[in-house]
Amino acid sequence: MQKDPSYHYYNKKLKPVAKSLRQRMTKAEACLWKYALKNRQHRGYTFNRQRPVLDYVADFMCKELKLIIEVDGSSHDHPLT
Repeated sequence: MQKDPSYHYYNKKLKPVAKSLRQRMTKAEACLWKYALKNRQHRGYTFNRQRPVLDYVADFMCKELKLIIEVDGSSHDHPLT
């Protein structure tokens, strides 16, 4: 795992899990992405979907704001590995 804070603690071991989660977003995640966060729609800030951070996969992350948004945490109550 990358320890450099400028890299925002990206965990490349969870990359396959994040890819899988991006392919099967929940309805709430898809709506937030489409209508608010995609293509810098929110005041020009860039958000990433399903970003592997430390031992988690955050639903959305804005590196510039150091902000993570978790939309529906209960749907992720299963092990990531």
